[in-house]
Amino acid sequence: MANFFKPNKKQVKNQTHELSIQSMDHHGRGVAKNNGKVVFVSDALAGERVLARINADKKSYAEGQCIKVIEPSAARVKPMCQHYQQCGGCNLQHLELQAQLDGKQQAVGALFAKFTGQSELPWQAPIESQPWHYRRSARISIFHDKNRGLQVGFRQQGSKQIVNIEHCPVLEQGFDAVFAFFREQIEQHPLLRSVSHLQLVATEDTHYIVVRHTKAIVDKVQQLIQDAASEHDWTLVWQHSAEQALPAASYQIKQGDLSLQFGLDNFIQVNAEVNEQMLRQAMQWLALGADEQVLDLFCGVGNFSLLAAQQAKRVVGVEGVASAVDYAQLNAKANKLDNCQFHCFDLTKPLAQASWFDKNLDVLLLDPSRMGAEAILAQLPLKQFKRVLYVSCDPVTLARDSKTILAAGFSLNKLGIMNMFPHTGHIETMALFTRG
Repeated sequence: MANFFKPNKKQVKNQTHELSIQSMDHHGRGVAKNNGKVVFVSDALAGERVLARINADKKSYAEGQCIKVIEPSAARVKPMCQHYQQCGGCNLQHLELQAQLDGKQQAVGALFAKFTGQSELPWQAPIESQPWHYRRSARISIFHDKNRGLQVGFRQQGSKQIVNIEHCPVLEQGFDAVFAFFREQIEQHPLLRSVSHLQLVATEDTHYIVVRHTKAIVDKVQQLIQDAASEHDWTLVWQHSAEQALPAASYQIKQGDLSLQFGLDNFIQVNAEVNEQMLRQAMQWLALGADEQVLDLFCGVGNFSLLAAQQAKRVVGVEGVASAVDYAQLNAKANKLDNCQFHCFDLTKPLAQASWFDKNLDVLLLDPSRMGAEAILAQLPLKQFKRVLYVSCDPVTLARDSKTILAAGFSLNKLGIMNMFPHTGHIETMALFTRG
């Protein structure tokens, strides 16, 4: 058998280079060049000189980790969290908050320049919230490790391993004791060793914890844990299988004096303060007329739809998750809005199958997942719309989809960052396109 040369992967991983960080990418990593190749460096900031260890050396780029800061940026700060650089939840706590916003805006600008060719962008003031304790929803993992014991926390960055968390400074304060509480309860009650995840959801008046477990837990033990949890004002919901229906909760939208119900397994925006401002800005930017008809794609439980229905003649909401559509219909009825129609439809499917679409819809609102709206935008007769509002949680797919919208004769009228996830590389953006 012929022998072929195989590079030593360990040698690649042990390579270290002194690098000058030129900018930051849309994941919050530093960007440098080494021998003509782009290197993405975690935990490095623009303007810094660092020593980086190369973890992956690809054909056109490399990835590395900052192991020493030689010349620090003036924007570098001490991370607040005791678990920082272990937990995979946050990756920008070492960067001053205003610099986080600036970096995110620059990253979006670079992507628009790449995909659309536009470098002069109509930036609006960013939407911000309190930088700490902003998360009203989170998922906690639980695992029994033979060597490390019981682990209750979040997954390590780039790994399936769980970091044992004591306190989380971005989690809503009412959940601060949740890690220690469940660690103690599981140690005391062997039946709880079947618990694999906790889903946390905070509303204005209730802190819910969905306890997902793989084996049955007797009522007596469940009641013991609920009694103990009541001291923290938590409401526990026990879920034995994914098919088990979960109860409804609700959140308020001050902007329209609305109350929205949702299932505890439905998606809601995790930052309530940013969500409120985002909705207000969306309605201000759209400035809907009483004769206009809105198509709200990826509408969820009606987060945007109900506000739009208070101003427009008609709103058609479309969502692929059936339970979310059920709640959207319920929410319209509960808020006495009879000009809303909601439909369950897979928005990657051919539009020819969509009975809900008609030529009278003249304003388009999009709030897709990270995969973006490429499939539906390629099918929509975009020229029938006067305005398009695109709410994005991924700047790459936003920039890509913006090229399609611009090619249909629209102009980018407004663009703004929404800091839904402070201290992380996640970028939420709102863009308004107008015809002409």
